[in-house]
Amino acid sequence: MVYGVIMNFRAAAKARGGWKAVLQHLYTNGDYPLKMGNHVGSDSFGNKYFENLVDYPFGQHRWVEYADIHNLDSSQIDPEWHGWMVSMNDVPPTTQDEWFEKKKKDITILSQSDAIYDHGVGYQNPISNFNGMHNLSQVRQRGFNIGNTVTKLAAGSNGAYYTQPGNPYNPNHRKPKEMLGDLDEGNESVPEGEHRRYKSLKWKDRLTSADEKAAAALKEHAAQEATNNDMMSEMFGGGGSGRGGTRI
Repeated sequence: MVYGVIMNFRAAAKARGGWKAVLQHLYTNGDYPLKMGNHVGSDSFGNKYFENLVDYPFGQHRWVEYADIHNLDSSQIDPEWHGWMVSMNDVPPTTQDEWFEKKKKDITILSQSDAIYDHGVGYQNPISNFNGMHNLSQVRQRGFNIGNTVTKLAAGSNGAYYTQPGNPYNPNHRKPKEMLGDLDEGNESVPEGEHRRYKSLKWKDRLTSADEKAAAALKEHAAQEATNNDMMSEMFGGGGSGRGGTRI
């Protein structure tokens, strides 16, 4: 077993051009520390793609080694290489033009067409990326107002990450904080900065002290008593025989 591990390390050092490359691979790709295969190609950012159909089962036979070894992210894979990585197709982008030319010879033209394309791939936008990330969902704040050191996004700046309407991170759907009232309005003994302002009735209930709630309850009870007395006076008071009056 020890002999096999040593020989595996020696083979990895030979395949990668030295022990430094082996240690770097251990640092970046810990799941398969000594994985070796055929170098199929590289993308525009410098990521390297490998394949080994002999030593590894399906699903593990293709892998990528990222150019930026300190900030690994799957969104750094080019779209055309992503299809090859997940086995959507078996033709790598380095040879897809040759494959198209070969397959076009098998097409039987049934009718004349004015289409500008001669195969089914169609139009493709020019490849562009931000810091190697083609998926801009990673270009966002990593927390509230702390920025992103990987994509060099400053704190408080807007990223490229899409937010649904109504999301608090969407700047177009942030509502200004409006207060309904102030519990200390007119109280000059309380400094302006310490006023208990509330934006909802729930806030008002939480900010009101127990003594204030008891005083408000007594005041409300007294007001209700006064209202009831006025109603009783209108119904039974006055004593005359005029309209609305009742003599007992």
